Amino acid sequence: MPHPALSANNVAVITGGASGIGLAAAEQFARRGMKVCIVDVDSVRLTQAETKLSSIAPGGADHVMATVVDVSQPESVMELEAAVRKRFGGTDVLMNNAGIQPGSTMFGVSDNWQRIIAVNMWGIINGARIFSPGMIARGKAGLIINTGSKQGITTPPGDPAYNVSKAGVKAFTEALQHELRNTKDCRITAHLLIPGFVFTGLTARGRTEKPAGAWTPEQTVDFMMTRLEAGDFYILCPDNDVPRELDEKRMLWAAGDIVENRPALSRWHPDYAEAFARFVKGS
Repeated sequence: MPHPALSANNVAVITGGASGIGLAAAEQFARRGMKVCIVDVDSVRLTQAETKLSSIAPGGADHVMATVVDVSQPESVMELEAAVRKRFGGTDVLMNNAGIQPGSTMFGVSDNWQRIIAVNMWGIINGARIFSPGMIARGKAGLIINTGSKQGITTPPGDPAYNVSKAGVKAFTEALQHELRNTKDCRITAHLLIPGFVFTGLTARGRTEKPAGAWTPEQTVDFMMTRLEAGDFYILCPDNDVPRELDEKRMLWAAGDIVENRPALSRWHPDYAEAFARFVKGS
């Protein structure tokens, strides 16, 4: 049964909505007759996406709003919330999806770390904290969907700033859902979207054709919609290379580092390579 928030004439706000998973979600929402506001920092892609959505939405351009916003700046997000309220009356679905992954090293440039955490983590915190009160006050069923990452759970070596930002998103979204379910008369629920390997501008790295192992943004959003209807909090997406069972084993091993007092990131430690392989095989 479709989630009641995902209904015609309800309002969805999607950050990072000009491309990738964000745009695919906006298209899904628009096809359902929802009023859609997409947010991005790239004005050119935003204009193109707005035109595309206007051709999809049953209400045409009247049901589509596009605005340039830097989600890392709370003042800008406050202006966005007010603009959506003025244009559409309020928000029923908030998808905090904006994210960047330029790469990072432990002792690399400080500004790079600051920007990654500002967009990926503070962007989601800003969005949820600023939009939630108005969404709750509407008294309607609503959704807050925060885009996390498997890297925020298993924290593989190689991109520490990104891992830190997405680990923060996981912790924040868990706390947010706890707060919402303990708020009187609140009909809003929070959900953590955990994509697999998705072929987007974030992951393309110069490639023009989708790798066989990757899902498309549309596949990811289709899966997300199904799991939202099922009521899942953790929306753990597989892909063409990694089934859910393998994701679960990797996550359980990561938690086991603490419980078993193994070295940090033991999955990548040479002394534990064989033990991890046996664990994955179930032996």
